Amino acid sequence: MPEFVYEALDSTGHATSGTINARDSADAAVKVRALGVYPTRIGGSKAGNGTAAAVSHNGDAAKGVQAVVSGVRSGLRSEPEGAGDVKKVPRLQVLLFTREMADLLDAGLPMDRAFSVLIEQTENAALRSMMTVMQADIRAGQPLSDALRKFPREFPTLYANMVRAGEVSGQLASVMARLAEFLEKEQVRRSQILAALTYPMVLVCVAALAVTFLLTYVIPKLAGVFKDMGATLPLPTIILLGLSHGIVQYWWAILLGLAAAIIGFRAWVRTDAGRHAFDGFRLHVPLFGKLTMKIVSARLVRTLGTLLGGGVPILEAMDISASALGNVVAADAVLTAHGSVRQGEMLHEALGRAGLFLPVVIHMTAVGEETGRLPLMLQRTADTLDFEVDNTLRRLTSLVEPLVVLLMGSFVGFVVLSILLPIFQASSMVK
Repeated sequence: MPEFVYEALDSTGHATSGTINARDSADAAVKVRALGVYPTRIGGSKAGNGTAAAVSHNGDAAKGVQAVVSGVRSGLRSEPEGAGDVKKVPRLQVLLFTREMADLLDAGLPMDRAFSVLIEQTENAALRSMMTVMQADIRAGQPLSDALRKFPREFPTLYANMVRAGEVSGQLASVMARLAEFLEKEQVRRSQILAALTYPMVLVCVAALAVTFLLTYVIPKLAGVFKDMGATLPLPTIILLGLSHGIVQYWWAILLGLAAAIIGFRAWVRTDAGRHAFDGFRLHVPLFGKLTMKIVSARLVRTLGTLLGGGVPILEAMDISASALGNVVAADAVLTAHGSVRQGEMLHEALGRAGLFLPVVIHMTAVGEETGRLPLMLQRTADTLDFEVDNTLRRLTSLVEPLVVLLMGSFVGFVVLSILLPIFQASSMVK
C-alpha cells in the first residue's frame, strides 16, 4: 500500500505533518482526518505514487480547503450542491448569522463547531459559501476578525473591528451579542422608514398616473371639440391644451431630459464637491433638515456607544463611526473632533465645538464622561433620538396624504374649469 505524506492542522490551528499508508489520496485524507486533525495537503510517496493535492476536512481531495477558498473569492460557489454565482448576502441574513453565532459561542461551543452548525442549518447559499471560507480560514489559524474582513460588503469595518475587540478582550460572545442588538436596531430603523414612506409614495404614484391619463388621453379628445367652436378660448383652457399637446408630442424629449437630469445629478453627487454640497443641503433644508440631523446623530451615538461598549478605543471608534454616518459633512465634523480628542480634549467639548450635532448629544455625552458610563449614555441617547425620529416621521407622513389629495384636487379642479369655461362661453354666445 503506498505511503503518503500529509500536512494538517490540529484543533488549536497549529500545523502538523507525517506519513500514512493508504490506497490513494482520498483514502489518505480520510485516515488523516480519523487522527483528529484537519488535512490541508496530501503528497505522493517517495516512490512517486501521486502528486500533491489539497484536501478538505472531509477527506475529499478534489474539494479541498484551498479550492473552496479560491472558488468563493473568485465569485463562484465551491459546494457539494454545485457551483453558482455568489450574491450579496441580505442584511437580515447577516443579522441572523450574528445572533446565532453569539448564542452558540455563549453556550460554550468552539468557533469551528459553531460554524459547522450554522453551515448545516442556513438556507442561504451565498451565506453558506462565505461561512465555508471563513471556517477554512479559522482552521488555518486566522482570527475571526481577519476572516470577516475578506467580505467587506457584508461585514464592514465597524463589524470586523468590534469582533477584533472581542477577541482581544476575551469577550467575543458578549461582543457578538452587542453587534446583534446593533444590527437589529438598524434593521428596525430601516423598516420603519420604509413603512413610513410606502403609503405616501403609493399616493404620489397614483396621482401621477391619473394626471398623465388626463393629459394624454382625455384632453386630446376634447381638443377637437374646442377647435370646432371657433371662438377664442379662455386662458386656462389654452394652458391645459398646450400642456397636453406638449406631453403627447414631446414625451420622448421629456423622458430623455429626466434621464439626463438624474444621471447628471448622480454623477455630480459622486464628486467630492457635489457630495459635500448635497449632504450639507440635506442637513439644513427646511422641514426635512432637522429630521436628517436626528437620524445622523442617532447613528453616531449608537455606533460610538456600541464600539466603546465592545472595548474599541475611543479614537478608533470615532474613525469607524465617522465612516458609518452616511453624510460626509457630519463625518468631517466627527473627524475634526477626533483630532481634538487626540490632543486631550473631552469628547463632548470636541463634538460641541463642531456646532453640528444636537444639544442632547453633547449633554448626554458630557454626563457619560463625568459618570464613567459613556457607552450606556450614548445608547440611551440613541434610543431617545430614534423615538423622536419615529414621531417626526409619523407627523410628516400624516401630512403627505392631505397634501397629495389637495394637489390632485386642485389639478382636477383646474381641468374641470378649463373644460367648462368654453362651454359656458359658447352657451352665452348662443343666447
